[in-house]
Amino acid sequence: MWVYEKKLQYPVRVSKCDPHMAKLLMEQYGGADGELAAALRYLNQRYTIPDKIIGLLNDIATEEFSHLEMIATMIYKLTKDATMEQLELAGLDAHYAAHDRALFYNNAAGVPFTATYIQAKGDPIADLYEDIAAEEKARATYQWLIDLTDDVDLQDSLKFLREREIVHSLRFREAVEILKDDRETKKIF
Repeated sequence: MWVYEKKLQYPVRVSKCDPHMAKLLMEQYGGADGELAAALRYLNQRYTIPDKIIGLLNDIATEEFSHLEMIATMIYKLTKDATMEQLELAGLDAHYAAHDRALFYNNAAGVPFTATYIQAKGDPIADLYEDIAAEEKARATYQWLIDLTDDVDLQDSLKFLREREIVHSLRFREAVEILKDDRETKKIF
């Protein structure tokens, strides 16, 4: 059960119209290492993970949805005042032709989101290592996005998201250690 608070987890500000940056941000909206893939991966994995870790997956998945909302807000703000010429120059003309200015789950190259981005092995430790890798890839992508913009307001929100990916990675690493310790504990039946 979720309770939706009608505000972003962290403020999103942009200082200028920048459709090209919006296109790049779509990587974190509908890409393989983006927020939607992460949220769905963690919610799916929680059904085959030990009870000790279910809450962690629920919490992080929920936060990933809030990050998805932040990315959507960034893309909207970066494109809302763009002219058709600016959208074309940014390479968003094909997107516009198919979706107008509506957001659509695709990556920066325009490839639609696919369920193949979501990994679930059923082995808790393997799944958690997959989650650690996903968080580290998202962290790296956020750093590269920060490097690609000179908009300090946008950089601020992207830095927040980058730091949250680091926290999630650390939490998943802790969960791996909990499960390893539990596995090595002598069990008496």
